[in-house]
Amino acid sequence: MSLPLAFVSVILIWSTTPLAIKWSALGVGFSFAVFSRMAIGTLLCVLLLAALRIRVPLHRKARLAYLASGLSLFGAMSLTYWSAQYVSSGLISVLFGLSPLITSLGAVLWLDEEALTANKILGMVLGMVGLGLVFQGGLELGPGALLGILALLCAVAMQSFGLVWIKRIGDDSHPLAMTLGTLAVGLPLFFAAWWWADGSLPAALPQRALIATAYLGVFGSVLGFVLYFYMIKYMEAGRVALITLITPVMALLLGHVLNNEEVLPQVWFGAAFILLGLGLHRWGMGRLAVMWLRMGGK
Repeated sequence: MSLPLAFVSVILIWSTTPLAIKWSALGVGFSFAVFSRMAIGTLLCVLLLAALRIRVPLHRKARLAYLASGLSLFGAMSLTYWSAQYVSSGLISVLFGLSPLITSLGAVLWLDEEALTANKILGMVLGMVGLGLVFQGGLELGPGALLGILALLCAVAMQSFGLVWIKRIGDDSHPLAMTLGTLAVGLPLFFAAWWWADGSLPAALPQRALIATAYLGVFGSVLGFVLYFYMIKYMEAGRVALITLITPVMALLLGHVLNNEEVLPQVWFGAAFILLGLGLHRWGMGRLAVMWLRMGGK
């Protein structure tokens, strides 16, 4: 698959994932929902690897990459599913929009991929301003929302530094093998978390939760991860994380239209600052201004 097509596909998957996360936990609980998603993904990965006759490497670099990715996945997804009880799907995507800034900082410290220029620093500052506005909106939504936002920030940090860790290891395993290795590490942890938090099967599976879980297991946990690792393999870590430049706005709109989620003005302003910071971080002031003028001219 071409990198641009993989890029667009991941944007579409990640834009719909936050809403699917909220729907998947309806009537079944967040711990069972995330464990079921990962179990479906693991089974599908095994079937695909067997059908395509792709071997799963077990050399030292591969094992380290599976461990890094699996731990990152468990921490980020557990906190995201828990926080989805208290915050909107659009807000989940907005906060994950900070991941390119955090990833870039990690890449500067551990990968030597790029210098921390004035534009990048200013972009990070704008992202922090946007985060402050989002926190202000969370205060109006109640203490539960504030805790949810804090948990999401931890999830974003885990995902971002996990990406840098994987890139630093430098494993060249097949993306599908990498996905199975990640799920093989994460699945027992998700099972243990469900057993500790609840441990009982839901009495009934609402249709919406069932469809959302199947969607997340196939697209979110397999196709999305395969394309994600494919891009990690051939693109810089900071550029891979820039797929979140578009997903926050799309997720906010989808949550508002399909799930009747309230979007406070502070959240819109916060998202705008975060996206502006990401644009400045990626292209710089001059190029960003040229792009804006061209869009206005059209």
